[in-house]
Amino acid sequence: MTTESGYDFYLDQCLLPVAPPKLQVKINNANETLTLIDEGEINILKRAGLKDIAFECRIPQEPYPFAVYQAGFQGADYFLGYFETLKASGKPFQFIICRKRPSGDRLFDTNIRVSMEDYQICEDAKEGFDLIVKINLKEWRAYGTKTVAISPDGESAEVEEQRETDGAPDGALETAQSYTVKKGDCLWNIAKHFYGSGAKYTRIYDANKTVIGGNPNLIRPGQVLTIPAAEEGGA
Repeated sequence: MTTESGYDFYLDQCLLPVAPPKLQVKINNANETLTLIDEGEINILKRAGLKDIAFECRIPQEPYPFAVYQAGFQGADYFLGYFETLKASGKPFQFIICRKRPSGDRLFDTNIRVSMEDYQICEDAKEGFDLIVKINLKEWRAYGTKTVAISPDGESAEVEEQRETDGAPDGALETAQSYTVKKGDCLWNIAKHFYGSGAKYTRIYDANKTVIGGNPNLIRPGQVLTIPAAEEGGA
């Protein structure tokens, strides 16, 4: 089922039934301020810190007409179980927001890798049987360490960099990326571009069913797709 709401929120493959009324994204500071003799304070500029994302979402216990579901009504136990899985897995996942005007024209999308930091389940008599869940996410970046091996004669050194991933096969996360659909695109041509074979379009479709919907032949300009890494031994 596709939704006509202005904002679609996805936590991994899970579409929230009701879009949160407010979203807060904090771009954290990593700059360093030092005080020099006779010079006063200086600011050493560094790469921005990881983003903090916070919002509250309503989880209906009844099939409201304004709520949207991918495959029919799901009760609160389904969503709470999904949130628990994201937290317990200890792995990052994709956080996606698709924005569009009431006319259907697309605005811009958010597609970043995050971790589930914490969430709070609130039950309030004023909300009836519905649950309000407060969710805090943090941006996740791949990182690496370097190993230096010094030869016995001490004259040469070899540096090997190892990237830390989320538990996917070696190199998988490094080659995965996002792609914004353009006018005239189709999954076959996108797969041919990234994998060298249009027949591998199902890899892209399977990773983006929540964005594309039930028909892989219907993709729209502006959609942000996750392009999975090529299979080991493949393109």
